Amino acid sequence: MRFGLDVAQHQLQWSEILERVRFAEETGFEGAWVFDHFSALYGDPDGPCLEGWTLLAGLAAYTVSIRLGTLVTGITHRHPAVLASQAVTVDHISDGRLELAIGAAWNDEEHEELGIPFPDADERMDRLEESVQILRSLLTRDDVTFEGDYYELRNATYRPRPVQQPHPPIWIGGTGRRRLLPIAGRHADVWHGWGTRDELRTMFEILDEAAEQAGRNPQDIARASSLSISEPWDQVRREFDDLAEVGISYLVVEWPSEGWGRIQEFVEKVWPVLQS
Repeated sequence: MRFGLDVAQHQLQWSEILERVRFAEETGFEGAWVFDHFSALYGDPDGPCLEGWTLLAGLAAYTVSIRLGTLVTGITHRHPAVLASQAVTVDHISDGRLELAIGAAWNDEEHEELGIPFPDADERMDRLEESVQILRSLLTRDDVTFEGDYYELRNATYRPRPVQQPHPPIWIGGTGRRRLLPIAGRHADVWHGWGTRDELRTMFEILDEAAEQAGRNPQDIARASSLSISEPWDQVRREFDDLAEVGISYLVVEWPSEGWGRIQEFVEKVWPVLQS
């Protein structure tokens, strides 16, 4: 099992975010994750919320080994060609430590407040599928031409190529069974979602079927989820066992509302047991 840490930048200034990411790096987490929202999702609505991709670039320059990503980037927030250039830039600053995680976006209130168009669910899913195709193409090929329902490219080339070849791992996050999971099965290197053991098994069947129909090996899609550590430790261990049993291979540990003491106790007392 691989582990990342969600540093949860709601209400945090740069110094605290950097401290959390450096803590994750020093204690052996493989990845550190921020979110891609423009205002905090809880607490003081006027509190700080640093922008995710600018934040990744800054964190890349101040760290050495930990992998970095957003969990996840809302595809409505940026044109996919712009996102591709941001991803390559962060991959170079980090010397190949980017995880490129995207999703269909969900926060309609945030979109409305900022004047960002928020299409219906079907259009967002269509845009997500077009976007992942554009991202993969721009990161790997020259003279990309793409004609979709929502995006068009004409002989587009972006340089330099990513440090990671052929491109940073592309994550797709979400649990929608009708549209999201089939898109992930066709295109994702890593899928991130959540659910009970039975729910995850059902979702994996959808992922696998879509992958096979697209001519892919379902085993090439890594399965990731998140782990809350605010519950009693016995419950945390049971949740870990359930996720490991169904085939989750990457867990993003959620920053606990209880704060630094709880995450340090997890690292010192619980994590060694889970790893063993």
